[in-house]
Amino acid sequence: MFFHAARQPILDRDQNLFAYELLFRDGITNAFPDIDGDEATSKIVTASQFDFSMSDFTGDKPAFINFTLETIEKGYPKLVPTEQLVVEILETVKPGKRLLAHCKELKELGYVIALDDYIHQPVWRHFYPFIDIIKIDFLDTSLETINEVITAIKNFPHIKLLAEKVETHQQFKTAMDLGFAYYQGYFFSRPEMIKAKTLTSSQFSLVELLYESSKTDLDLAKIIEVFELDVNLSYKLLRYSNSPLFRRRAEISTIKQAIITLGKKELQKFVSILFAAQTSEGKPPELMALSLTRAKIAEGLAIEYGKLADTSMAFLTGMLSLIDTILDDSMESAMAKLPLSSEIKDALIKGEGELAQFINIVRCYETTCWEDAAIELSQLGIDEKKVPDIYRQSILWANEQMSFIVGSSDGA
Repeated sequence: MFFHAARQPILDRDQNLFAYELLFRDGITNAFPDIDGDEATSKIVTASQFDFSMSDFTGDKPAFINFTLETIEKGYPKLVPTEQLVVEILETVKPGKRLLAHCKELKELGYVIALDDYIHQPVWRHFYPFIDIIKIDFLDTSLETINEVITAIKNFPHIKLLAEKVETHQQFKTAMDLGFAYYQGYFFSRPEMIKAKTLTSSQFSLVELLYESSKTDLDLAKIIEVFELDVNLSYKLLRYSNSPLFRRRAEISTIKQAIITLGKKELQKFVSILFAAQTSEGKPPELMALSLTRAKIAEGLAIEYGKLADTSMAFLTGMLSLIDTILDDSMESAMAKLPLSSEIKDALIKGEGELAQFINIVRCYETTCWEDAAIELSQLGIDEKKVPDIYRQSILWANEQMSFIVGSSDGA
């Protein structure tokens, strides 16, 4: 048994991570609505309790999970601790006395309840005392209807509005002006405005290290020199290489020892992670986490593909796939600033080559476009059954790296 899973971030007004929506399917080719809603919900709930920890996917944040009336009546929400779950009632569920009774009970038990893809009807007013969040599809809902909802819940200040499918900064701004509390979509992974950031001296050092560490034959003396000219980078390198992640016989006390301990591939990862972390300052932390997850998934796909001379190229491509957003710049301009191989640049700018296909698969997973992912995987000869575990392990790895990055920032 294996699970295909995707998580979609939900942010608050300050663009901080509030929660994730979890979406599970039987397989890449079994895209919703072909799979029964009750079955999908039962699988995600049982898997989260018996096959993996919910925190593997969501960390310390709650998970929005879709529930039908039938799965609510079977008691599936009660299998998940209240602090880990937002009970998301599907838009296909009709408001009625049975549902109302269950909402009241769940609310009394301490669960947070959300209405998914809300379609405004007067009858929902009976549910408002027990509803915490109303999700509105920003692409399919008119401004007039949104204002009607805002008026309807005026006397229920505990109800927060969540804007779904927010894909542009203008949509985000409109939702902010209307008083929405939460946001779901890809607005945070797109540039809010076209402007180029200037790189700091430390970031330029990291750019140089990206270039040096990507060479087939490392120029150890040159790499040591770059580190020794930046005390902040040296500190982080020594701290990282002394971590329990790496087996060593003695404590590391020099830059040369640290680099040799890491090895070429780990050095490339270390440098690319630090570069993304430094350049993403002021951006939502989830953007950095998404970059890390993409990098690790792309590397995992490259390993399964087995035809790349250096799978770390896939890692770096995944890491830099959001660099246009991180720098508030176009991808073309961002790539012009970095001394990278033509394969990586062609993948990110033109969408060409195997590296681009890896990124396409990652994006398909993020948006639950399972059929599109299946096509790409088939073209590459990758067994789709291997992908869910790659995805899950990549999330776990990204969570570990985020802990290191936060710790490094605090200690810098």
